[in-house]
Amino acid sequence: MLYTTTTPAEKRANLRAALATGKLLRFPGAFNPLSAKLIQDRGFEGVYISGAVIAADLGLPDIGLTTLTEVAGRGQQISRMTELPTLIDADTGFGEPMNVARTVQSLEDAGVAGLHIEDQVNPKRCGHLDGKAVVDGETATKRIRAAVDARRDPNLLIMARTDIRAVDGMAAAIDRAKALVDAGADAIFPEAMADLSEFEAIRKAVDVPILANMTEFGKSELFTNEQLAGVGINIVIYPVSLLRIAMGAAERGLDTIIREGSLNSEVAGMQTRARLYELLDYEAYNSFDSSVFNFTL
Repeated sequence: MLYTTTTPAEKRANLRAALATGKLLRFPGAFNPLSAKLIQDRGFEGVYISGAVIAADLGLPDIGLTTLTEVAGRGQQISRMTELPTLIDADTGFGEPMNVARTVQSLEDAGVAGLHIEDQVNPKRCGHLDGKAVVDGETATKRIRAAVDARRDPNLLIMARTDIRAVDGMAAAIDRAKALVDAGADAIFPEAMADLSEFEAIRKAVDVPILANMTEFGKSELFTNEQLAGVGINIVIYPVSLLRIAMGAAERGLDTIIREGSLNSEVAGMQTRARLYELLDYEAYNSFDSSVFNFTL
């Protein structure tokens, strides 16, 4: 009831322990706190908080327009509503290494279990768009060293994302991944891999957890959990999937109103009022202190 009973420190320790098992951890992307509760209810291992989704929710393209305050605020809203560890997209860290340090501490305060910092030129763009630019190796490693030095909880997962594959090829991606690990990265997020063999090449190059981004309409195929586990991937994210599903349903609903004059034909596909109340835990709120807050379901 109210908020999670698992502390941020416990969630971070739980994430570290889960990664140590070597099993593939599934982190669907939550587009709001309620969807994070649904992800937990369905038995997934974690919740991803996508920068692209935060931007889209504000009506903005994913080109570095969101602020640290907006990202940290959404990170806190989602993290406090789920017992699961949350992994958040911190883009390029919102500035130079000192800004990266502040970003890490702000997101740590927001209660996330991990975050990733990327090596794109600031301001960044969606990792599956053409025309990306990446920073030089020294700048990329400075960001990660600043992030690692800034954290106060040693279990906060600092993940390094590299977009260099689309710019300079796989050999450069492998070299960059190694350098980022040497700089202190706890995990590597190689963006826009073309096939399983490229994921496998990164896996062989570094001895830290690897994340696979299974985003629709992107550069990578949508590999199955079994395929990803087979090449040693540790975390798979579905960053924008739930938002796309929800927005697709919303478009169909609006079209139905225009076409049919009511939503009668759509009701069967809607989440029921009873199911929504179950997710929101209405009953627990009602019983918490009926003398203060009482209502009938």
